[in-house]
Amino acid sequence: MMRIDVVTLFPDFIDGCARIGVVGRARERGLLQVETWNPRDFAEDSYRTVDGRTFGGGPGMVMMIDPLRAALDAVRAAAGPASTICMSPQGARLTQEKIEAFARRERLILVCGRYEGIDERFLAEAIDEEISIGDYVLSGGELAAAVLIDAVGRLQDGALNDAQSAREDSFSDGLLDCPHYTRPERHEWGEVPSPLLSGDHAAIRRWRLKQSLGRTWLRRPDLLARARLDKEARSLLEEFRAEHRAGIAGDKIGSADRKQNG
Repeated sequence: MMRIDVVTLFPDFIDGCARIGVVGRARERGLLQVETWNPRDFAEDSYRTVDGRTFGGGPGMVMMIDPLRAALDAVRAAAGPASTICMSPQGARLTQEKIEAFARRERLILVCGRYEGIDERFLAEAIDEEISIGDYVLSGGELAAAVLIDAVGRLQDGALNDAQSAREDSFSDGLLDCPHYTRPERHEWGEVPSPLLSGDHAAIRRWRLKQSLGRTWLRRPDLLARARLDKEARSLLEEFRAEHRAGIAGDKIGSADRKQNG
């Protein structure tokens, strides 16, 4: 079982997010344990103070070292040492590759900042890695921590009813996922592509791979530039590009995409 401890001023938020969906099922099945630790519980004054004014002046408050340090010491005393990650817009970008690496660990500790940030001395001494979920600023690290927990939790063996689902996700092979369809077969907004109805597993696989390649080419060419494509994949991508230029690609695209890539 994997264990994730979260140091946060809003433990109810983290606990609530970790009780629903796939992550909630992983917890119920004993595959994932999520525990929360509130720095206010480790503050030394009656006001449970965890923040102070920033030296040098300026707006906002900064989270203090000692309450965070005491909370982190309690985490490590309860469950042992583990890689300690701070959710921060200044961190390295969270990718599927990082998620898969995190998911293979037995333990993680996540620290959620608030206010103007965390005292830099705590980050330098106590944090192993800073992780960002994107180039934007949130009110705190809790939403980012919930994203990481969800992405890691769904990769625990047995969390998904069909393990193949994780292997076919976007980014699992460096490409975006292919389009998916369900009932009805025919609708006023369109029909299910014929290869998916053929029962020919080889044809279905080729169609899905071609759409995955094409969608990545249209939407995330940066990913495609890094992908290692074999002969079949290169051939399918060329087919998609030709169909796209002719206006018959299986993936729905906007006029801006046509202008940019056509």
